[in-house]
Amino acid sequence: MSDPLSAAFAALADPTRRAILTMLLEDDMAVTDVAEPFEVSLAAISKHLGVLADAGLISREKRGRVIWCKLEPDALKQASVWMQGFGQFEPVDLDDFERFLDGELREETSAPDL
Repeated sequence: MSDPLSAAFAALADPTRRAILTMLLEDDMAVTDVAEPFEVSLAAISKHLGVLADAGLISREKRGRVIWCKLEPDALKQASVWMQGFGQFEPVDLDDFERFLDGELREETSAPDL
């Protein structure tokens, strides 16, 4: 996507990607550590990480043979400014955003499989 705002919202639309962002709020993580709690393949997680990186929400860095992922907190600034334009939203506070993502993750893991 050439529009950074659309790319950010598209990346945030997926619950797995939101869960990954929640994990990266704590610290940088190796790709294999990011993949560990999910019941999908490493290739699937790599695709999710690619979407997040393309949207600018994370960065990836190769250190030795390990690829590390890092949250880019300023990446949500444009989305926050856009939402503030509607006058209905408070500025995005990363602590509030973390609590939101934690709640979403808890709801997702407690929801029964259909």
